[in-house]
Amino acid sequence: MQTSKFALYAAMGSAIGTTASLAQAETTDAWQLLEEIKIKEIMTETTYEVQKTFPEQMEERGEGILISGYAFPMLPGETISELILVSDMGLCPLCGNGDHGANLQIKLAEPITNFDESIRITLRGNIKAVTDPETWQAAVMEDAQIIVQG
Repeated sequence: MQTSKFALYAAMGSAIGTTASLAQAETTDAWQLLEEIKIKEIMTETTYEVQKTFPEQMEERGEGILISGYAFPMLPGETISELILVSDMGLCPLCGNGDHGANLQIKLAEPITNFDESIRITLRGNIKAVTDPETWQAAVMEDAQIIVQG
């Protein structure tokens, strides 16, 4: 049995409040919230399971979260509907090492075109838990909108 923090979501970032719950959202650091997700990988000769423990604040504060970072499309194409967001341009989200840094799958509310991967962006969306026991992915941002570019 291997116990580990969910390294894919560990790093710094920020979340800014929404008008509906400004005071609560101002205290929510999205990257910190994701870092608090705990992962326990359980392997036997015949089974594999990933147990995830989510912070209480994730359900309470997961709506209308702002998060900043650098993004690139999950799939190539003229229109983009899903991104991978990293907190820092120097972090490799796909290098195959569990200690590589933070990343978050982003599902955009509306597809976009002409996306510039070199510009830091801020998105607003809903962070949801991924409870599938066969994957290390623990969170995804849905209904996201890019609100600041550059």
